[in-house]
Amino acid sequence: MSETAKIELDGKVYEFPVIEGTEKEKAIDISNLRSKTGYITLDTGYKNTGATTSNITFLDGEEGILKYRGYPIEQLAEKATFLEVAYLLIYGDLPTKTQLDNFNRDITNHTLVHEDVKQFFEAYPAKAHPMGVLSSIICSLSTFYPESLDPNRSTEAKNLTILRLMGKVPTLAAWAYKNAMRHPFMYPRNDFDYCKNFLHMMFALPTQDQEIDPVVVDALNKLLILHADHEQNCSTSTVRIVGSSQANLYATIASGIAALWGPLHGGANQAVIEMLEKIHLDGGDVDKWVLKAKDKDDSFRLMGFGHRVYKNFDPRATIIKKACDDVLEKLQINDPLLDIAKKLEKVALEDDYFKSRNLYPNVDFYSGIIYKALGIPTEMFTVMFALGRLPGWIAQWKEMTENNEPIGRPRQIYTGHVLRNYVPIEQR
Repeated sequence: MSETAKIELDGKVYEFPVIEGTEKEKAIDISNLRSKTGYITLDTGYKNTGATTSNITFLDGEEGILKYRGYPIEQLAEKATFLEVAYLLIYGDLPTKTQLDNFNRDITNHTLVHEDVKQFFEAYPAKAHPMGVLSSIICSLSTFYPESLDPNRSTEAKNLTILRLMGKVPTLAAWAYKNAMRHPFMYPRNDFDYCKNFLHMMFALPTQDQEIDPVVVDALNKLLILHADHEQNCSTSTVRIVGSSQANLYATIASGIAALWGPLHGGANQAVIEMLEKIHLDGGDVDKWVLKAKDKDDSFRLMGFGHRVYKNFDPRATIIKKACDDVLEKLQINDPLLDIAKKLEKVALEDDYFKSRNLYPNVDFYSGIIYKALGIPTEMFTVMFALGRLPGWIAQWKEMTENNEPIGRPRQIYTGHVLRNYVPIEQR
């Protein structure tokens, strides 16, 4: 007999099925709770609520495990390319060489954007935040491809939208940076791979044939892989709930970018750099700020240490630490912020106070340092995050639509006035 959970309400006992995932995670299926009992559950922030079943990503925060489609993140980051991982997430399996070549070719064929899109950039002020620019322009792509509005279009048509997004988002992200810098836009190079092409569009100038260091390309490849998906977080849940209304994929991805823009979600690596700047402006005394972090009565907290989900260690941080060290060694950058970051890292890895509380440097700490070393402005950090998360969002949307999941509609417990009669304005 299948395992069930029992709940007693108003003198009656109700049974609900217990379901178990492939990694032994268990959940009580309360899909029929309201229809059976008239009750709903209250779970502010959905911290204990499973909104869906998914076979894309498995995350165990207590054990420090992250797997995409069953593959450990350590193996993928070490051996795979970002496009291999994107294919894996979106289509379910690692590609064969032929499949990967075709996937790369199809994406490359869609890296150019309509010339009219350039006029959008010209309308934004110079100080427009690149996340606002990226989100709005991606949403606007649906106006260039009105056939994407049809939720009943063919699988081939939906796949064309996926390929367009994978090809055009790096171009639009790089142009958002160029627009902020008031630099001329660089068009994509079809002879470059995905990561190298993005770096070319970000940093090259028309008058220069700039060399792109393979160490930097490799570091970006790893960063994008590490950020590609992370289970049902805020932005991913946003993508699924917006997509559940049958909104087009461009608008759906734009909603994920908007959610990621929030400082509590995608802005963590930016907060790392802002913290380093604060310490530097104060004189760079790391010991002083470490003592402030240890003082429970002090509001200062170290950014980029520990993690909301990972309770022991962030498996992504271990991977990206080496890439970070390689980039700093290769570029030989003299930056006081990076010196402060290395001192903080040493303290966190050696000081018993931080070790006992699992306040280890996380992926945001190292990614912030890498982006800083590459000369990427802090406002672009979240854009880089969105670029990596794109295939995960697409995969989650694709899974949800293929499963014909219903439109999302959370319930609430009303706590307002019971009844108030209208009073004419002259009597108030």
